[in-house]
Amino acid sequence: MEVRSSVSDKELIRKYLDGDHVALEKLISKHENRVFAYIFMVVKDKDLAEDIFQDAFIKVVNTLRAGNYKEEGKFLQWVMRISHNLIIDHFRKEKRIPVVNNSSDDFDIFDTIQLEAPSVEESMVTDQIHRDVRRLVEFLPEEQKEVLKMRHYANMSFKDIAEQTDVSINTALGRMRYALINLRKLIEEKNLILTR
Repeated sequence: MEVRSSVSDKELIRKYLDGDHVALEKLISKHENRVFAYIFMVVKDKDLAEDIFQDAFIKVVNTLRAGNYKEEGKFLQWVMRISHNLIIDHFRKEKRIPVVNNSSDDFDIFDTIQLEAPSVEESMVTDQIHRDVRRLVEFLPEEQKEVLKMRHYANMSFKDIAEQTDVSINTALGRMRYALINLRKLIEEKNLILTR
C-alpha cells in the first residue's frame, strides 16, 4: 500500500538536508511502490528491478547532498526519469533492447487485488483473461501500448505519463483512448470472451 503523507516532498527534502534522515525514509517510502512498479514493468526481473531502484535512489541522495536538485514540485517525475535513464543504460550495456513479452509469469498489479478467495475455476478463468489481454496489448501501436502499461501496470497518473513520455496530457489521454478502442476491436476480431 502506498504511503500517503501530508508532508510535501519539498518539506521532506528540506528536513533531510537539515540532517533529518527519517525524512529521507519517508520520502522514499512515499514513492517506492510507483517507482518500483515502473522499473519492474520494463525490466521484468525482480532482482534487476531492485538493483535499478536502489541505484536510482543513490543517485537521488547524491544529487540532493550535492545541492544540485532544483525543486519544481516534480520530485516523482524526476525520480522516474532517473529510473528510466538507468534502465536504458542497463540495456545499452547488455547491448539489447527490452522486448516486452508478457508471459503468464509476469507481474500484473491486477493479479494482486483480491476481495475474497476465488475458486480454482475462477482463478483459472481470471488467469486466462489476463493472459489474453496481455497478448492483445502487444498488438497495439508502441505509443498506445506504453501509455496503457504506465497507466494500468505502473499506476501512473496521466500527468506523470505525459511528463515521462514528453507529450501533452491531451496526447496521453488520446493515446489511452485509442488503445482501449483498439483493444475492443481486437477482442471482437479474435472472438474472445473476457468475462468470468
